[in-house]
Amino acid sequence: MEIVYPRVAAIDVHKKQITVAVRTPSGQPGQRRQQVRKYPTFYSALREMTAWLVTEQVTHVAMEATGVYWRPVFHALAEADGLEILLCNAHHVKNVPGRKTDASDAVWLAELCEVGLLRGSFIPPTDIAAIRELTRYRKKLIEERTRETQRLHKVLEDGGIKLDSIASDAIGVSGRAMIEALIAGERDPAVLADLARGVLRKKIPDLTLALAGRFAEHHALLCRLHLTHIDHLNDMIGKLDTHIDVVIAPFAAQRDRLKTIPGVGDRAAQTIISEIGVDMTRFPTPAHLASWAGLCPGNHESAGKRRKGITRHGNPHLATVLFEAAWATSRTRTRLGARYRRLHRRFGKAGSKKAAVAVAHTILVIVWHLLANDQTYTDLGADYYTRRDDPETRKNQLLRQLHDLGYQAELTALTA
Repeated sequence: MEIVYPRVAAIDVHKKQITVAVRTPSGQPGQRRQQVRKYPTFYSALREMTAWLVTEQVTHVAMEATGVYWRPVFHALAEADGLEILLCNAHHVKNVPGRKTDASDAVWLAELCEVGLLRGSFIPPTDIAAIRELTRYRKKLIEERTRETQRLHKVLEDGGIKLDSIASDAIGVSGRAMIEALIAGERDPAVLADLARGVLRKKIPDLTLALAGRFAEHHALLCRLHLTHIDHLNDMIGKLDTHIDVVIAPFAAQRDRLKTIPGVGDRAAQTIISEIGVDMTRFPTPAHLASWAGLCPGNHESAGKRRKGITRHGNPHLATVLFEAAWATSRTRTRLGARYRRLHRRFGKAGSKKAAVAVAHTILVIVWHLLANDQTYTDLGADYYTRRDDPETRKNQLLRQLHDLGYQAELTALTA
């Protein structure tokens, strides 16, 4: 095959060691000079490796995305000028089975790179990458808070306290007061139920029944530990929220545009920006972005027959927040809500997830247009599909299209 990049390098990345293969022109026509070296993953060694690549006048460096171990290697290479780094999906560059070594893997990557068969993954700019790390960690803390809350509910259930069966939020203001009283030693259900506040006071008779159990001292100890952990997680999440608001300030305009989409709130907008950035030139079309995110059907055609194509894995962090936005908009009186209900009816009772995936894809397409064209979202209304499918409306659209295209004869025939 034709050599596209004459001076290339490839790196096989592991936790403690990297293997580097460099392929450059040799003195003889039609032959290539190949060198393979191994380096530890300490930063000083990585800088030494980078200096060697610069000395060899390497222009392109390919490496697999191996866990988090590629990051220090990538950052060391990024400090050198003139190096184009291709971070590749390991699934796309899988070697032929058999005779596998670190050196052969590095040489295989270098051979693919020099003939131009590798595609680099999307690497966000430094400021976007910082927001991404913060939002992903915040998501982990929110998930941990949910798990800790479920553990608290299990302790209450074991003690015969059915608080979560009556109150929608068992650790809200009223629920927290009741649990604190239980921890302090109060066992009278009537006294505990009287701690209810707001609309929950209407359920005092039910609360009296739910709070009569066998709550013991070890239950109190466990509840105290769970509440302390939940408070600590709430404090950490609050600090992250404050810091994310600061670092995302340069992209406040884009965040506010995304928040005009039904179902997309402040945290969802922050997460979307942290995952795809604000520069849509990296994704030439909405279809490219949807494919990268894993929100479009896969292609599986053989012998002229199209088989079922499942969605790719894509970016799970982005897909998750878009699914949540799709579920949130499913009950709204908007065009997106109407689309969800329309698809749900088409797919049947078991099609709610399919409809959510389709609406998530639609939201991502809208995100691309808002960021690429600096626009705000204008909803077309819950009756959009009714108006679109109306025969009179479709006729008027056809007439406008004929007028715009200059088909006067056809236009006269239709209106006669």
